Amino acid sequence: MGHVISDIVEKDEESVMVAGLDIVDNDTCDYQVFTDYKKCDVDADVVIDFSSSKGTDNLLDFCLERKLPLVLCTTGLSEEQLARVKEASKQIPILKSANMSLGINTIMKLLREATKILAPAGYDIEIVEKHHNQKVDAPSGTALALADVINEQLDNEYEYKFDRSKDRIKRPKKEIGISAVRGGTIVGDHDVIFAGIDEVIEINHRAYSKAVFGKGAVQAAKFIAGKQPGMYDMSDVID
Repeated sequence: MGHVISDIVEKDEESVMVAGLDIVDNDTCDYQVFTDYKKCDVDADVVIDFSSSKGTDNLLDFCLERKLPLVLCTTGLSEEQLARVKEASKQIPILKSANMSLGINTIMKLLREATKILAPAGYDIEIVEKHHNQKVDAPSGTALALADVINEQLDNEYEYKFDRSKDRIKRPKKEIGISAVRGGTIVGDHDVIFAGIDEVIEINHRAYSKAVFGKGAVQAAKFIAGKQPGMYDMSDVID
């Protein structure tokens, strides 16, 4: 993702990459890459992080010390780390989102309106997500985020159903089915299905490369630079 973001920034007239942070030396970039936060003395306006949760604590220390806004794209944070992120947001602006894609976050906005209309009319709601065969978690964080957006509009009264094989019962009304497919090199597909009587409405998103996440992260960085301390997400960027 570092290379992806570098390529996007290089073509973006409103932004410039001034430094990188990595666990190994890297001399293939047009900017200096540091292996130690403490040695990074380059002036910057915002940090984009697509690394590992193992480095999140050091990253937060670095951003707090430098008063740098942070676009936090790293997943798999522990409850303790999430709490620390929230605490850090009292001193610096932090933008964290389950999915950085502008398309996915636009779909979330559409789902809020669709749910208000279709759920009370009796439409069943299902989510199907597809990813490459190397993805170890299921369902995807994005699928759960889509379900959460829908459920928030329904006063969180709906239950999530991940497996129907053990139950020999009709589908309950207040249920959101979430299914996962793993295969090949699928970057990320998400389908939200509203199934009613004699009609089906689908809202789909297809990611063909990781660039969609990098593009969203760069947009988020431009948005959060100069903002007041607090927690932000991609819905703030697209509103």
